[in-house]
Amino acid sequence: MKGSLAKARAVIEHISPQIDGGEFPIKRIPGEVVVVKADVFGDGHDLIGALLLHRAAGEKKWTEVKMRPLENDQWTASFLTRKPGMYEYTVVAWVDHALSWHHGFCKKAEAGEHLELELRIGAELLRRVAKKAQAADATWLKNTAKLFEEEAHYKEALAIGCSERLEDLIESLPLRDNETAAPVYKLYVEREKAQFSTWYEFFPRSASPDRSRSGTFKDCEALLRVISELGFDTLYFPPIHPIGESHRKGKNNSTTALPGEPGSPWAIGSHLGGHKAINPELGTIEDFERLVKSANNMGIEIALDLAYQCSPDHPYVKSHPQWFRWRPDGTVQYAENPPKKYQDVLPLNFETDDWQNLWNELKSVIEFWISKGIKIFRVDNPHTKPFIFWQWIMEEMRRNHPEVIFLSEAFTRPRITARLAKVGFQQSYSYFTWRQTKKELTEYLTELTQTELREYFRANFWPNTPDILPYYLQKTGHTHSAARFVLAATLSSNYGMYGPVYEMLENEPMPGKEEYFNSEKYEIRHWEWFSSTPFRELIRKINLIRKDNAAFHTTFNIEFCETDNEHLIAFFKSTRDARNQILTIINLDPTSKQTGWVKLPATLMPAHEGQVLEMNDLMDNSRYRWNRQWNYVELDPRLLPAHIFSITAHPH
Repeated sequence: MKGSLAKARAVIEHISPQIDGGEFPIKRIPGEVVVVKADVFGDGHDLIGALLLHRAAGEKKWTEVKMRPLENDQWTASFLTRKPGMYEYTVVAWVDHALSWHHGFCKKAEAGEHLELELRIGAELLRRVAKKAQAADATWLKNTAKLFEEEAHYKEALAIGCSERLEDLIESLPLRDNETAAPVYKLYVEREKAQFSTWYEFFPRSASPDRSRSGTFKDCEALLRVISELGFDTLYFPPIHPIGESHRKGKNNSTTALPGEPGSPWAIGSHLGGHKAINPELGTIEDFERLVKSANNMGIEIALDLAYQCSPDHPYVKSHPQWFRWRPDGTVQYAENPPKKYQDVLPLNFETDDWQNLWNELKSVIEFWISKGIKIFRVDNPHTKPFIFWQWIMEEMRRNHPEVIFLSEAFTRPRITARLAKVGFQQSYSYFTWRQTKKELTEYLTELTQTELREYFRANFWPNTPDILPYYLQKTGHTHSAARFVLAATLSSNYGMYGPVYEMLENEPMPGKEEYFNSEKYEIRHWEWFSSTPFRELIRKINLIRKDNAAFHTTFNIEFCETDNEHLIAFFKSTRDARNQILTIINLDPTSKQTGWVKLPATLMPAHEGQVLEMNDLMDNSRYRWNRQWNYVELDPRLLPAHIFSITAHPH
């Protein structure tokens, strides 16, 4: 053991935040606060000093932030995140001999003890402190040290020894002897859209105004105005690649396709190409690039589906047969999720001996579409591929394409979805789809925002997908879908919907299943894209409210409020500077008017009797003045699914 380590007496334990001992970075966006806490203590009665250190990865110099003690030997400090990139942080601590001397000296002086020897000890410490000080302070410290050694100035020395100036200098210029250093932890700062995004999904082949043909990218370009006016900033397309012919699925997932049926877009690959090719029915690569550019000009990013699977006709099957599992009868193992069978889809074999070439090829697929202007990918079934593969992909993207965002589509076991977020997925599908009651929603949001999940898991709330028609929405009307939509859009800063199925109330289920009849996964549909409906007006209004109110730009600031009616859920959101404060109240009963009382957070209560809270309901522009903690509300789902109050304080 080295001598300096043997002399280290400070102990640092239980640093937070950190993930799995620092194996994975915590996540933030620019301008967020990272609050670091640690248990810091030492033997005996000497005083401890501690610093939080942080820097951008690769920088030599640390930025130091003084930590302050809380209760029971816990210390804390914080720092603001900067531009996107990888950062590091750690904690150092030491026994502060100068501060310990000063603390003891003042106690003894107060007790009336004679302190000539203590002054001489202090003089040596002050000379060491002076070496760290600026010119004027250094001179004062040296003179003070000399004074401490002169018996003739004993009374003056006592007064200076307990002075605020000396205490401030000792605290600000700590003697960091024999430091204990904690491990270095990682922080990855990502662009703002990782935390605030508004997704809309539709099938490009269903974009055609002509019922006699498939939709094209040119048709999609004509629909950008609709998507923009509804307030969405991310337009997500299911796979746009050539679709296989072998074992092609037909209408309603029939195992036999009739002539002319288009098949499932997730059965990727044919003689026309694979993951780097475009289904010619949709257009050309030039058409696609023009669509991406037009969308960007309107503030919309195109997100592509990244589905690492192949149809039996994919070029990989012939060129790289080692990337698949071959059965004894000479056929390739197709995908299964018993009792479901996907005869039109072949999973890749990630246990192949040729895994390095497979990994590099799959990475090149991402890089190909990045070169075409894509910065967002929704990843299909990532939980069926090795975590170590995704960790490598994410590290490669962070290094070479830090602007890219990946959404994990994994409705699976909680630890698996969490692991995918840990290895680097910026956003994750969530269990919101199946959380319905006030208790379920409150508990789930509390788990997402107040446990370790907050450090790495960004939930994206989807009330529906092409695969999932929740029982709650089956054969229901506008009010059911409206309630779920408002919940998704206001509880979470990232949300999405599969449309126009959702807003047009396409919700005829297959018996006993959470699946649609006449699913777009297996057939081309045609919609009244330019129709104006009350639901679309609600979508537009909510998305505008989200955009204009920064309190909705994060999920992690949610504070639930008490109500006396279990059908009413209420929550408060505020920006860090409290300039934007929002109270949202939603009726969870889609069939009946609900009334009740809502309790405001104590921090919102008027500072004095002459002050009231002006509550501006952004849903209908009605205004109320509240000056009590409990306030009456009512919501009729046929008229209004929610109150969204913008709050300002005013005098009477």
